[in-house]
Amino acid sequence: MSSVEISQVLAQMRTLATQLQTQTVSPIEGKDTSQVDFASLLKTSIDSVSKSQQEAGQLAQAFETGAPGTDIAQVMIALKKASISFQAMTQVRNKLVSAYQEIMSMSI
Repeated sequence: MSSVEISQVLAQMRTLATQLQTQTVSPIEGKDTSQVDFASLLKTSIDSVSKSQQEAGQLAQAFETGAPGTDIAQVMIALKKASISFQAMTQVRNKLVSAYQEIMSMSI
């Protein structure tokens, strides 16, 4: 993976981290409290994973049909990115299910 691609991935991670941070300001100051909607953030992440998988599939199909301008390196990188993003999404899902189960098993 080249340094440009790593930089792009790090930039995306920083953007997501910024979106996750909430800024809470006291109502006394008269400023609005901005919060990130978890559902929309999750949907955006799932859509991003889906988009990367679709793009990788299209690149692989273009390579298989012999379309000019597609090389094996591009295809392999796109497929690996899609695979890693899917694995990361699966781990996030597993952590959410685990947290839900833990909360549900707590006694009141």
